[in-house]
Amino acid sequence: MADVATLRSRIKICMFDQYGTVVDMQGGLREAATPYLQSKGWMGNPNSFVTWWRRTHFENSMIDALLHREHMRYRDIGHLSVDQVLNRAGIEHSQEEVETLVSHIERLKCFPEVPEALARLHQSFKLVVLSNGDPDMLEEAKKHHGIPFDQVISVAAAGAFKPHVSTYTKAAEICGVAMDEILFVANHEFDCVGAKAAGMRAAFIDRRRRPFAKWPYQPDLIVGSMTELVDLLVERADAVA
Repeated sequence: MADVATLRSRIKICMFDQYGTVVDMQGGLREAATPYLQSKGWMGNPNSFVTWWRRTHFENSMIDALLHREHMRYRDIGHLSVDQVLNRAGIEHSQEEVETLVSHIERLKCFPEVPEALARLHQSFKLVVLSNGDPDMLEEAKKHHGIPFDQVISVAAAGAFKPHVSTYTKAAEICGVAMDEILFVANHEFDCVGAKAAGMRAAFIDRRRRPFAKWPYQPDLIVGSMTELVDLLVERADAVA
């Protein structure tokens, strides 16, 4: 782990992944999918269904990024993925039902500790989102998560999904800072690896208590929650002040 005082003195922006880091994607989609799956008579585990959905979405977004063709919208990737998962599960469905399930992504709520933690962090740092979501989805999400980010950036600006290097470099360009002046915060290992490989600092929110793989691109900080991250950064900021 990096020296926190040195890290604190260098970074100017804390940049966050949104889905699964700021907002509870697994829990929120499970809550939305459960009554739908019950109405279809599906006897499986809704949490497993959502995991299947999210993994398929990630796989499809990586395929899209590697094609090096026109960037596909996050929403469209979502429709494609939910349709695939419903077909695999043998659940008859309509396109309208697919679109309704995906629309719940725009209405996800924060993890419980996040609003208070980020309010404290905002006293010392500029807060920015870099998300795979579409610009209009991220705009709608503001009404539901309620976090007053200074800036919300969609990877659509770079024309690729994270962890493509262009997504991080474009975000730094938009913010007008050097890559290593950004601390990228994510609950996802792939996102921390992508940010570090691109030249940012990174903090891994290890909510699921999973060991970080032995990538050459290790996070600067590993913490168990957003509160723990802020306790480190803000405490050091107060000490310096």
